[in-house]
Amino acid sequence: MLEDVVDYIESNRSLFIDISMKIWEYAELGLQEFKSSKLLADTLEAAGFHVKRGVSDMPTAFVASWGKGKPVIGIMGEFDALPGLSQKPVPWREPLKPGAPGHGCGHNIHGTSGLAAAMAVKRVMELKGVKGTIRFYGTPAEENFSGKVFMVRDGLFDGVDAVLSHHPADMNAVTLMSSLAVKSARFHFYGVASHAAASPEEGRSALDGVELMNVGVNYLREHIIQEARIHYVIERGGEQPNVVPDYARSWYYVRAPEVDQLERIYARVLDIAKGAALMSGTQVKEELVDAIYNVIPNRPISERIVENMRALGIPPLSEEARKFAEEIAKTIPRDVKENQLRKSRRPDWERLMDKLVDDEVPDPWGEGEYMPGSTDVGDVSWKAPTVEFSTAAWVLGTPFHSWQSTAQSGSPLGYRSLIYAAKVMALTALDLMTDPDLLAKAKEDHRRRLRGRKYRPLIPPDHKPPVDFWKQ
Repeated sequence: MLEDVVDYIESNRSLFIDISMKIWEYAELGLQEFKSSKLLADTLEAAGFHVKRGVSDMPTAFVASWGKGKPVIGIMGEFDALPGLSQKPVPWREPLKPGAPGHGCGHNIHGTSGLAAAMAVKRVMELKGVKGTIRFYGTPAEENFSGKVFMVRDGLFDGVDAVLSHHPADMNAVTLMSSLAVKSARFHFYGVASHAAASPEEGRSALDGVELMNVGVNYLREHIIQEARIHYVIERGGEQPNVVPDYARSWYYVRAPEVDQLERIYARVLDIAKGAALMSGTQVKEELVDAIYNVIPNRPISERIVENMRALGIPPLSEEARKFAEEIAKTIPRDVKENQLRKSRRPDWERLMDKLVDDEVPDPWGEGEYMPGSTDVGDVSWKAPTVEFSTAAWVLGTPFHSWQSTAQSGSPLGYRSLIYAAKVMALTALDLMTDPDLLAKAKEDHRRRLRGRKYRPLIPPDHKPPVDFWKQ
């Protein structure tokens, strides 16, 4: 099947690169990825997939299926961009449009690698008579509103036997690390407006409430577990200094390794918000934006991904890609590179300091550890054995969410990562379909790691995706 997968993806290489670059140029924010979603869904539909669009009250979410019966193997694809990271595909800082969004996390590659893998799996299933169902999940808004959570809550992952996902990064790797669970919420403070000089005594500053809450939370930091994270921005703070603000708003992320730890810390944040309102004489309203679980790793699938990576071999670096990489590398200070590699916790990461791009496939690492970020892949991983792996789309040491990652995601380095990942994902999906022992081991590993815990959505049943968020 390896040769069939490689032949199909290579013969459609230009199509997949073109799709990725169109999404890179669209650079649409979460839940607003109308052109990106349509391009992916239309392509799958034209390839013979049955596509259901606008699922889970998200206009840009969709599910595309082909085949019938068991096993059901899911492949996920993301396609949202990040605010303010517009960048041309050049190795120096130059926005396409100043202040506009950009693909600083490489989701133009993410969605397309999944699409290419799903199409390759369908083709091989037809050629070889493989039984089962391949399902592509178009999952919007990973960066900010956790689109997968709504899809999981609504049962779209029920009955799936295993799920694969790919994310561009600076390494060819799959780790056994978990992630941090997170709650995202806005805090709306309501006060009383007045003239800040003539009658300040009549005013009740909503901004005071926001700032007092921030002070309280910053004192809380000393008294939470080391692995937890809390961060916030002030979205609204008033209109002008001589008017006491009657409305102000902050947006918080609270993270912790396990959901029970997260809930305890978040309860204290809520108490601080109430206290800030009392001190400032204002009212406060909590608005839950989204909440996600930590990732449940899976060793059998991770090890098979590594085997397939090695069987395919690291793709060669073209001269064009090498020159681009060398110029980008000059913009990343050595101490930044060292910090990024150290944080990866990859064994013997020091050896990578003098390498330009990752040219190895290490064994899976990080068992029992947590990465400092969060992802809505976590909720999916509580429903079925799930693994997200990475391929090197960027030079070693490139920070996520930077202009450098945006530029490289639209460059020959990004193309190389895309095609390699699609082959790896397609091979692994076919292995899960045709190797009952592998799938059984993946499910047993999943059961063991859950330790009897049951998934319950952290968002209420009536909570809707914030499709109008960017209009507020």
